[in-house]
Amino acid sequence: MKLLKSLSFGLTGVLVLFMVAATLLEKQYGTPWVVRYMYGSPFFIACWGGLALSAAAYLYCRKTYRQPFTFLLHLSFLVILAGALITHIFGQQGSVHLRQDADEPVREFTVQGKTQQFPFGLSLEKFSLEYYPGTSAPMDFVSDIIVKDGAETYGGRVSMNHIYRYRNYRFYQSKYDSDGKGTTLSVAYDPWGIAVTYTGYGLLLLSMCLFFFGKHSQFRQLLRYPLLRSAAVCTILLLSSSGCMQAKATPRALPRETAAKFGELYIYYNDRICPLQTLAKDFTVKLYGASSYKGLTAEQVLTGWFFYYDSWKEEPCVLVKSKEVQRLLGIGGKYARLVDFADINGYKLDEEVQNKIEMKDMHGFEEANEKFSLISMVAAGSIWKIYPYISAGDSIHTTPGGQIVWYSLTDRLPHEMPEDLWIFIRNSMNYVAEQVARGDFREVGLLLDKIRKYQVREAGDFLPSGFRFKAEKCYNRLNNSRPPAIVSILLGIAAFVFYCRCMIAGKRASGRVHTLFLSLLGALSVYLCFMVTLRGIVSGHVPMSNGHETMQLLAACSALLALFFYRRISVAVSFGFLFSGLALLVSMLGESNPQVTQLMPVLSSPLLSFHVVVIMIAYSLLAFVMFNGLTAVLLYYFRKDCALEAERLHIISRIILYPAVFLLAAGIFIGAVWANVSWGRYWGWDPKEVWALITMIVYAFALHPSSLPCFRRPMFFHIFSIIAFFSVLITYFGVNFLLGGMHSYA
Repeated sequence: MKLLKSLSFGLTGVLVLFMVAATLLEKQYGTPWVVRYMYGSPFFIACWGGLALSAAAYLYCRKTYRQPFTFLLHLSFLVILAGALITHIFGQQGSVHLRQDADEPVREFTVQGKTQQFPFGLSLEKFSLEYYPGTSAPMDFVSDIIVKDGAETYGGRVSMNHIYRYRNYRFYQSKYDSDGKGTTLSVAYDPWGIAVTYTGYGLLLLSMCLFFFGKHSQFRQLLRYPLLRSAAVCTILLLSSSGCMQAKATPRALPRETAAKFGELYIYYNDRICPLQTLAKDFTVKLYGASSYKGLTAEQVLTGWFFYYDSWKEEPCVLVKSKEVQRLLGIGGKYARLVDFADINGYKLDEEVQNKIEMKDMHGFEEANEKFSLISMVAAGSIWKIYPYISAGDSIHTTPGGQIVWYSLTDRLPHEMPEDLWIFIRNSMNYVAEQVARGDFREVGLLLDKIRKYQVREAGDFLPSGFRFKAEKCYNRLNNSRPPAIVSILLGIAAFVFYCRCMIAGKRASGRVHTLFLSLLGALSVYLCFMVTLRGIVSGHVPMSNGHETMQLLAACSALLALFFYRRISVAVSFGFLFSGLALLVSMLGESNPQVTQLMPVLSSPLLSFHVVVIMIAYSLLAFVMFNGLTAVLLYYFRKDCALEAERLHIISRIILYPAVFLLAAGIFIGAVWANVSWGRYWGWDPKEVWALITMIVYAFALHPSSLPCFRRPMFFHIFSIIAFFSVLITYFGVNFLLGGMHSYA
């Protein structure tokens, strides 16, 4: 039995190290190379097979079948591995290209450069694009296909998140031809593997739920542990603050009230219709790094560049982070003027200069170029797409009832446009500029009201509702992660000190200070939930599609979980503040490059929402375990007689670890089902997929204290929980910023 145990856990460790190496090599050699020579290698497959066999034998020798829920849990993983092996051996994945104008049905598809035959014929009847109302942002890609099998003919439809199945072949929408008359479908053939794998997923979810109700499970035994009656947990983390820049003179700008009227206009921006205020805020944040400048609102900054260009071009308000770009522009600090981008020899960041830039400076170079181009678009008016017009169209981009197009001040207008509309679009903003020059801001307000009435008249059916419009304006005003992040971290540090003093003194945390911390955490939870809700209303989908949104969700989950745990673990209040603050600080990275767009068609699935929520809750719980371990380590060094407290914290961490690992496993496999529905494969060895699996395996070691006695020692467990959390950080941040991959958007 000892040999089987060593073999099982040893092979698990080898697989973890192998996958770590593969993700690092993927950065250098690319995904196809590691899929072929690493993940598809006989050694890797043999390790998984050896692990499955040795684990099955070890479970039998330990008579785990006497604990049905635990046995079923481990059995489910063996079934999943069996399904993966069947798919690897018998499954095929390829693609087929179809055209509406084809004379004969297609009877073959391509698999890794080789041709395979269909036992039937396939043809495209029609391809169409469905758009979000009033925009050119794709909502779905739809292919109506015809299957000809002998004398029988069948019709089918393939769209994003909707597959078509026939004779164990599954067809997924992949891409389409530019003329809208052709489509490429992904083809997956896996007659047995999917059924076995899905059976494993079902057994896994069932066994994880039943595990918590088993009378003799480790989880139930830990809940009855005597030391929990006076348990407490705490955490420490330090993070710093911000600086600000205040210049002496203020550039010319519209009065605040007049600029706010501009923010009330609708604009077509980022493939959706939104308040012009959104463009103003995004422009100001991207340009300067903050949502206001010298006390001027974002609307004042945007309109200032349009109406008072000569004043603003001398203003040092363009944030340049790259030291090399600062040198090229000849500026002494982080902020450049627009006039710094050119001299008597022309534009300083032209293509000739770009060719001399080192790769490490390329991002800063492109960022500076983007800001210069954005200013040019604002000043010239090309980004001001505020004039909707509905005309007939015959392309694949036509919406029902005609094609709606939003024109800017500089766009070429169609010849068929009625003369009165043509004159209004061409001259209305020029007249506004005349009134601005005269200082008649009352007349400016009246003209803006007329433009808005025109927008409602022309595009009323496509405009967002009044509630959604107001929600977006509210979100723009409130969405600033920096203040709540810094306040949360400072409160977390203060709470940590307070609860540690209570723990060292052997007192129960109570009184006004505890009530104050609890009330502030409740207020933070309400604020975060409100912001997540507003983001969902604004975007029109569950807000989990990018890094900024998921970090806000993670902050909300952390605060809510702290409120859930505080009755039994009073010091969890500090956990909520600290981890929420950390998550909000990371979400600030998304705010520095703001974008709220329509959801990609492939992301429009409820499975994605469940996948992200479950994963975020798991990460929050693992963070609590890490903070718990950090607290125990600190107590060990500052208080000699801390054995009892260390054991209490050990029990608490083990209790939290079970739902954390189970939720992580569930989140991984829900994501696998979503991927299978969307792309035809439930596992693609993407770096984030691999590191999520690594994280689950690493923490799973700690769930086997009967086989690995070292995890019964409190201090070993606490140190492990701190080190293991680095796998979570790599999974979320390391992959996003270093390794890349399909999941790097989240």
